[in-house]
Amino acid sequence: MSVSIIPETAPFNDEQRAWLNGFLAGWIGVESNGADAATALLEAPAEEEEEDFPWHDPGLAMDERLELAAEKPIERKMMAAMAQLDCGACGYLCQTYSEAIARGEEKSLTLCSPGGKETSKMLKKLVKEGGGAPSSNGATATAKPATAAGFTRSNPYPAKLKASYNLNGEGSSKHTAHVEIDLEGSGLDYRVGDALGVYPTNCPELVDMVLGATSLDGGAAVSTDNGEKKLREALVTDFNLCDVEEELVELLIKLSPNADERVKLRELIDDDAIDDLDVLDVLALAPGAKVTADGFLETLAAMQPRLYSIASSIKKHPGEVHLTVGRVGYELGGRARKGVASTMFADRLGVGETVRVFLHESADFTTPADPKAPMIMVGPGTGIAPFRAFLEERQATAAPGKNWLFFGDQHAASDFLYRDELERLVDAGLLARLDTAFSRDQAEKVYVQDRMREHGEELYAWLKQGGYFFVCGDAKRMAADVDRALHDVVAQHGGMTEERAKAFVDDLRAKHRYVRDVY
Repeated sequence: MSVSIIPETAPFNDEQRAWLNGFLAGWIGVESNGADAATALLEAPAEEEEEDFPWHDPGLAMDERLELAAEKPIERKMMAAMAQLDCGACGYLCQTYSEAIARGEEKSLTLCSPGGKETSKMLKKLVKEGGGAPSSNGATATAKPATAAGFTRSNPYPAKLKASYNLNGEGSSKHTAHVEIDLEGSGLDYRVGDALGVYPTNCPELVDMVLGATSLDGGAAVSTDNGEKKLREALVTDFNLCDVEEELVELLIKLSPNADERVKLRELIDDDAIDDLDVLDVLALAPGAKVTADGFLETLAAMQPRLYSIASSIKKHPGEVHLTVGRVGYELGGRARKGVASTMFADRLGVGETVRVFLHESADFTTPADPKAPMIMVGPGTGIAPFRAFLEERQATAAPGKNWLFFGDQHAASDFLYRDELERLVDAGLLARLDTAFSRDQAEKVYVQDRMREHGEELYAWLKQGGYFFVCGDAKRMAADVDRALHDVVAQHGGMTEERAKAFVDDLRAKHRYVRDVY
């Protein structure tokens, strides 16, 4: 059997082609029984092309993102409906969360915190249109988990609380907890920029109200994914009572003997109004429905972990991890509503008590690999958390790079988080610049983006020196305002058009010198 290696279209005559075929066949060891080797050499599989996600841009409105994904498989449309921040708050990336929903592995459609109700409503619409099944391309990418010591999202470490105290001063309208958690002996090791996943527990008062509304016995034994428990304990630790699944509403419609109740419940689904309610709200609309413990639990979503930016360097605090947690609480419908995890740390979890945690690795949000590179950090409010860690890391490693922090909050007297620590770092020369914006300390409100513009010439100079620009905090307003300010600073002080300034900032982002941790 002859082996043809030189294509017929190659610019050789028959004699030349025959000689070259023979030479190459001998060179690669191809005889009459070696045709497969030649074929394999010539037909090496092409590398799989990296898929392009043009909608993966947080600067685009949802309708623009969905238009870009209009002809794509359902999981890509779902991805386009998300906030495009890859913040990790849902325990996934935008791509992997959408793929998990499409494959039927993830049932909750409310995990994208930055996207909020707009995202959850669109996901529900897409699922109804046929997004609950895997797409034909069988995409199976998964989020990169932290696997240190075998403790993961599905197997969290039972850590002990070492300390928790309020960072805000007298007169503040806020409560921001500095939290210290013991990791000694766990084998868990993190780097600055990573997040800590925390499984919270529901407020016992809310659980008791839910039990009262259902007339169920809290002492009854029930089966959960975490084994057999008493019903009350299961509602405290295992189930999400903040977000309502349509299955609960459908169950109450089925069980309610009252026609008016059934109509009101049906309207909740038709109008997407359940996004504004919690489980207790919905139960109150159908007092006549008598549920069983097992039937009720089947309609509840599992408790989801919350991700918090780590506020410590393990080099300075071996065997510990620190968090900065803002307490969430408000009134709605005549009832106090509480952030599940934030109020657990602020009000319920005592020193020495257990909290289930795991590590969530960050890909690019960490201190520069070059210790000499300048570092600019924008972190108002609890957004200061990772930058406390960044500064501790640079101090522990004696990194010579310059450091600049923009911090903001409401009042300097009561809301200047970690003030003493930061001022000591300024005195020590580690923090070259500390610029603050306290919005309510003067008639005209001032924010971190205003301070950026005030010092734009120097900020641009740091960027031209190879500086890194980091942002942490609120995704909906602050991060967008800071992004606009950054573009303005580059355009003004770099003498650029709007288009060139955008290209400059895009280049920073592509080189991982503009990185955000927003939520």
